[in-house]
Amino acid sequence: MAVLTLSASLPALQPPSCSVSACPEASLLQNDTFFLGLYMIALGTGGIKPCVSSFGADQFDDSDPTERVKQGSFFNWFYFCINTGAFISGTVIVWIQDNSGWGIGFAIPTVFMALAIASFFSASNMYRFQKPGGSPLTRVCQVVVAAFRKWHVEVPHDASLLYEVDGQNSAIEGSRKLEHTSELEFLDKAAIISAADAKSDPFANPWKLCTLTQVEELKILVRMFPVWATTIIFSAVYAQNSIFVEQGMVLDKRIGSFNIPPASLSTFDVISVMIWIPFYDRVLIPIARKYTGREKGFSDLQRIGIGLVLSIVAVACAAIVELKRLEIARSEGLIHENVAVPMSILWQIPQYFFAGAAEVFTAIGQLEFFYDQAPDAMRSLCAAFALITVSAGSYLSSILLTLVSYLTTQGGDPGWIPDNLNEGHLDRFFWLIAGISFVNFLVYIGCATRYKYKNV
Repeated sequence: MAVLTLSASLPALQPPSCSVSACPEASLLQNDTFFLGLYMIALGTGGIKPCVSSFGADQFDDSDPTERVKQGSFFNWFYFCINTGAFISGTVIVWIQDNSGWGIGFAIPTVFMALAIASFFSASNMYRFQKPGGSPLTRVCQVVVAAFRKWHVEVPHDASLLYEVDGQNSAIEGSRKLEHTSELEFLDKAAIISAADAKSDPFANPWKLCTLTQVEELKILVRMFPVWATTIIFSAVYAQNSIFVEQGMVLDKRIGSFNIPPASLSTFDVISVMIWIPFYDRVLIPIARKYTGREKGFSDLQRIGIGLVLSIVAVACAAIVELKRLEIARSEGLIHENVAVPMSILWQIPQYFFAGAAEVFTAIGQLEFFYDQAPDAMRSLCAAFALITVSAGSYLSSILLTLVSYLTTQGGDPGWIPDNLNEGHLDRFFWLIAGISFVNFLVYIGCATRYKYKNV
């Protein structure tokens, strides 16, 4: 952020002002400084996001029922804080950048980041720290290699014959032992003490012999993979918020005497999330707890599934709004004019309402699921996997948009999503997304019903 602030503030790091006819190109130093700031933010975000939620949840003892309930509430309010920041960024900071310049617009979050870092380190002596268990990717590779080394060895029927250290804790620092599961028996070969192992000292070489807990870590990752894959489609649906904004641009953005700035349209989803989180945490969970008997009200998989259904409803609402918008455009003779139609942007409230609810159920439920089900020493890694679905969903959304644009513009047609949406059929694209999401939901039900929760 400091580099971006300098890039936007120092004249030497800013490209020359545009003339009437053209805009001069930025110099190599100006380009490098600007992109250095962006890449540093990307790198820092990649380090912070998967760790901060896991670190925060580690402050609660999940063996204590009372603290376990508070841990579930933590994920809700953690996400609320993220969206509060996004709301301030999309409204206050945008206004400052438009009216006072990009330099001060970047300087303000830079100062707050510095204050946040100082606050974080000032409370270091109050935190609970999870002991690092080494590289989880290395342990995964060790299991695979050790299992293939013994591909010809038969797995014993008695799981107690598989190698495991004595005591309550596993050989992995800071990790509890995991119970044996009967799935993916081939991986159990990594924990077999063969005759050759008995003659040598294999216990010091995890590339030849792994503990049962280490094997079960990999099994957990494999079991979580189908659930992980189905949430990619949800992220692709969530990426359609940018299309919601495009739809809002061709609606009447006036609310009374106030005209909503285009850059602030994306905050509608954020506002919806900020409304839904307190309602979910303070109202919905206590009601659900009475009927389900669960501490959290819903299981993590149930919560994700509800969110997937709500995401389908959100896209269907967007399709219905678009049908009505196109009908008005035709009746007003605006089909070939790239202008907003006389239909209030408030008609988008239902789709943002359901999109926010879907995010609260699925996105937060996904974070909680990957934290709860991850092996103790792999929680940050699994949180990173959960975040990968966001980028994967964005790429999938881009691929879908590209394919739809290419296929629907054949023969000179304007396509479903032309520059002038009044000539297009954005409603058909929304129905396509809803159909894909419905099929994905059916797949998710199959994966969720077959999923086996971990036992420690």
